[in-house]
Amino acid sequence: MHIKKTLIPLLACALLSLACNYIVIPECWEAARRAKGAGWSAVATEVGSSETGNLRITLTLRNDTGDWSAMQAAAKPAALVADGKTTPCDTVFVSSGGHRLAPGFQMRGYIAGTQADQQIQLIYVECQGAAAAPGAVLAVEYSYVTGQYNYYEPEANKTDGKLEIPLDNIASGLTYPIGEPVEGLIQQENVEIVALNKVVLTLAGVERTADGFQFSWKTANPGEYPTYVHVGNPPVIGADGILYGFYETPDLASVPITPAGGESTWTTTVAVPQDAQGLYILLSAESGKQRLYANYALDITGR
Repeated sequence: MHIKKTLIPLLACALLSLACNYIVIPECWEAARRAKGAGWSAVATEVGSSETGNLRITLTLRNDTGDWSAMQAAAKPAALVADGKTTPCDTVFVSSGGHRLAPGFQMRGYIAGTQADQQIQLIYVECQGAAAAPGAVLAVEYSYVTGQYNYYEPEANKTDGKLEIPLDNIASGLTYPIGEPVEGLIQQENVEIVALNKVVLTLAGVERTADGFQFSWKTANPGEYPTYVHVGNPPVIGADGILYGFYETPDLASVPITPAGGESTWTTTVAVPQDAQGLYILLSAESGKQRLYANYALDITGR
């Protein structure tokens, strides 16, 4: 049965190839990928020369795992396969920046550097002394994790994968950050989230600042014991496809204790350009048990 399901999109691709020789986004490749149950996917958005004369391949990544997921290229060169020859590509910036990205979301960059000196890192690969001949394919080995973040098992559900990106198909007109909508994924910004020990977490306020955003958080504790609920410093992603927010594990950010039968408030900040629009908060909230974090996409596109 599995074989039959896999063959259906491949046969469809064969029929479509008779009708056209070029498509902006490799739909046939996507259909085959989904049938095989692959994790992340990627398309090339630009192929050209870098400032140093190397071949630079700029990419967009999409989370097609069906779950929240973080990915990172393997610590080895990528490979450019062209004209029957394989060229190693030593410069590889292919990552979700440490963050878990929502399923169906796509991105083209993240925040790198240090906490004190943060920089936007676009997603790309560079190949020294190479050229993108017709039929060239870029191969990038990577690993990814899915599901909730568990502080005690940070690599739970880790899987290895391989991106194989045809460079004849240059994607254009991509819409960020949602590449493929997932029903029920997006939550309104004022949603009440039941977090650790049934404490109710809400986003109480959103304020644009000179440097980005300040988010005000509130917890209400119906229980008989005081409780901490960690959310870290949630990042945001919007219409430019950049995932803003320097990654730290969510337990590092200090939060006030929520007293029994009481409430607590605190704020987090994230640096975002003033012209950034169409934004979503990618929230990790401590839920279920200590140091286990559930994920939520909060809609602040109107801000």
